[in-house]
Amino acid sequence: MPTAALPVDSVLPALCAALRDGTRALLVAPPGAGKTTRIAPALLGEPWCDGEILLLVPRRLAARAAADFMARERGEETGATIGLLTRLERKTGKATRIVVMTHGVFLARVQADPELAGVAAVLFDEVHERGLDNDLGLALALDAAAGLRPDLRIVAMSATLDAERFAALLGDAPRIESEGKAYPLTLIHEGRDAGQRIEPQIAASIRRALLAHPGSLLAFLPGVAEIERTADALGDLPADVVLHRLHGGIEPAAQRAALAPAAPGTRKLVLASAIAETSVTVDGVRIVIDSGLARRPRYDRDAGLTRLVTERASRAAVTQRAGRAARQGPGIAIRLWEEAATASLPAHDPPEILEADLSSLLLTSLLWGEADPRRLPFIDSPPLAALDEARARLTRLGALDGAGRLTAHGREIASWPLEPRLAHMMVEAGDRGFASAAADVAALLGERGLGGNDADLELRRRRWSGDRGPRAVAARRMADGWARRAGGGDKCAAHALAQAVALAFPDRLARRRDSSGEHWQSVGGRGFRLDPASPLASSEWLAVAEVAGAASGARIVSAATIDWSDIETLFGDEIEAFSEVRFDPATSAMSATRGRRLGSIRLSSAPDPRPDQAAIEQGMVDAVRRHGLGLLPWTDSASALRDRAAFARRFDDSIPDLSDAGLLDRLDEWLPPLIAGKRRFDAITPGEHRSALDGLLGYEAGRLIDRLAPTHFRTPADSSHPIDYAATGGPIVEVRAQALFGLRDHPTVGGGRAPLTIAITSPAHRPIQTTKDLPAFWAGSWRDVAKEMRGRYPRHPWPDDPASAPPTLRTKRASS
Repeated sequence: MPTAALPVDSVLPALCAALRDGTRALLVAPPGAGKTTRIAPALLGEPWCDGEILLLVPRRLAARAAADFMARERGEETGATIGLLTRLERKTGKATRIVVMTHGVFLARVQADPELAGVAAVLFDEVHERGLDNDLGLALALDAAAGLRPDLRIVAMSATLDAERFAALLGDAPRIESEGKAYPLTLIHEGRDAGQRIEPQIAASIRRALLAHPGSLLAFLPGVAEIERTADALGDLPADVVLHRLHGGIEPAAQRAALAPAAPGTRKLVLASAIAETSVTVDGVRIVIDSGLARRPRYDRDAGLTRLVTERASRAAVTQRAGRAARQGPGIAIRLWEEAATASLPAHDPPEILEADLSSLLLTSLLWGEADPRRLPFIDSPPLAALDEARARLTRLGALDGAGRLTAHGREIASWPLEPRLAHMMVEAGDRGFASAAADVAALLGERGLGGNDADLELRRRRWSGDRGPRAVAARRMADGWARRAGGGDKCAAHALAQAVALAFPDRLARRRDSSGEHWQSVGGRGFRLDPASPLASSEWLAVAEVAGAASGARIVSAATIDWSDIETLFGDEIEAFSEVRFDPATSAMSATRGRRLGSIRLSSAPDPRPDQAAIEQGMVDAVRRHGLGLLPWTDSASALRDRAAFARRFDDSIPDLSDAGLLDRLDEWLPPLIAGKRRFDAITPGEHRSALDGLLGYEAGRLIDRLAPTHFRTPADSSHPIDYAATGGPIVEVRAQALFGLRDHPTVGGGRAPLTIAITSPAHRPIQTTKDLPAFWAGSWRDVAKEMRGRYPRHPWPDDPASAPPTLRTKRASS
């Protein structure tokens, strides 16, 4: 029985009463209150509890620690009354009443048995963490209770619960709150240099804290790499300080040692990932040092890749971290950021359901019998765009048919405790005879750190095969079980591992693009990068399993060399012949090639001697749409017609629009006849160009343009002069002064509604005056102009009254 009272004990009667009267409850209890280990045992004696209690925790480490603690409290071994189920461990027996499990294990169980036969209650610990499996497990449990098991008790538990939303989700369930132990907590904000690496700064803070404060120390870092670099930066530690690492990739024994009390005469220094934020107590900790950073998965929907991103931790997370220092006594939390920056931290970690790849969620929902997961009781509904993408991915895997229904293959892969790509790989590999290699791939990708962290999966597999540690042995046992289920196969078959990776991630097959092996092109169209020093860099082809970083140049994290012959065997039906045309802006011509490709990778190509003319013409149309009308050889006549049409449209908008926007809008109507049988734009003749525009206008619009925007102005002297409609100030015509004699009214265009600008010149065609009011010019400044011109051009007439003088293009002698 429990040996020490915990804060949550005081609310157990209220919780038990709520579950006797109803089937739902919310329990809010701070870290250290005992909710993870006290609630399930307290419910065993309730009159309604005639079956198992399932306790769901987010992480295997927390599940193992909780199960072992509850078993010790009862004086038993784990596997008796208290059982444990994770992907790598199974400790249960006939007498087991409480089973601590991760959410992934629960999802497999509830799918296999939607009624949850023999289960009296499901307890969801740390529901605030909002992992995808957490939310999905709760949604399925609620749905099962609503339709099949109205007697099923469901309890949501957390230290920081969004109570109102969860209460609504659980049907206005009663909320029960437990007070924690009120040990004093001192916050110290040291700050740090954001331009420098975090590891030496946190190492320096650790050394100062160990000198200044008693007790064990827990330091939070974003991930395994930072933990290792910090351990290196610490150097030699005082003799009484024992260094521990705490993250999901270490052996169970090392995890237990990190959580256990320090040996007499020593104190612990635990370098931990976010795994230590909730659900577990690191015994003896009085000092917490927080980097303020967290590493989270972020799904890049455009790239179809999930990448780990290091970013600032949320306020909820840093509060949880600081609280670890005061769980068992007064504590100190040292934060490596300025105090004012806390307010700018995001309030909570974003729910994974809003950002993740939803392929697994959709597959689970379909197997559950719900085609639209948004109808399940989620606290945050899955985004429609993400579900559409997941449907497309599952259809490519053959899990869904064209109507979005589960296929037999989809049902088969849904029955595996793996994400859909890896489950698809297992099924396909079993049919092809290399299930053992595929099972090893699934284990290596699912269990971080097996065989090291080298990018070469074959190397990691060899190291793993020689590892005799408990975690490695458990992972091999798990992989062997998967292999037997899929049909077995020779683990030593040449390149079987790479073939398995390719089956899971066909879009990530990549070919080297340079001699160094740094740059790679994937079948899916993305560019990848690889350390040129990697042994994989000399490969021609890689089956890539994992990448990290920006989608435009993601770094290859794990891959295996694959032969082209194996690619042909696996994906020969996807290799397609192609014939394509491309526009070359430098030559203003189309080029045609033909060859073979796999996805976005061109396997071979050569000039096409007999290209498809229709494709060439369509390519020319697309080139104009992309690069603009400047590709066409515009003649003066065609350009002038467009200017006149633009002017005429000011007075009658029934005239078709010949502007760039207007022509591009109707490009498919007028350009194809112009380029028929051609491969170059400069093969278009001037007559063809003008005819195409005339055809676009039509006869009536052409006549209307002639009336509103005539091409020429005819003078009283019967001379004809072209009108420039492209001029900035409006239509303008250049005319000798003598040709305008006798003109009393100013000429107009636009049906008499717009004055024509007249640039009046001398007999030598030098400018004299520009006007839009000729009568005013005759009556005004003409006298001074004529006086000056008589001296320059005495042979030409310069009358005092030009409005009454006869027009002429000849000299005075020639006119007499």
